[in-house]
Amino acid sequence: MARTTVRLTFRGDARNDPIIYRLGQDYKVVTNIRRADVGNDTGWVELDLDGEKTEVDRALEYCQSRGIGVERLEHQ
Repeated sequence: MARTTVRLTFRGDARNDPIIYRLGQDYKVVTNIRRADVGNDTGWVELDLDGEKTEVDRALEYCQSRGIGVERLEHQ
């Protein structure tokens, strides 16, 4: 199992979607919120994702399909 740290950037309605919950429920990844900031129109969260690379990749593809910006910060 590997850890990937990402920054997810939310805009508009995506701020109200339970994305982190979905990642833990629908993909074989464990999430850990490191930092976050949410404003009126935008928000971001730095998130650790622990899991197999293929599952992490699938989870991040899901985020992108929902219009969420994905930036990989580090790999362990």
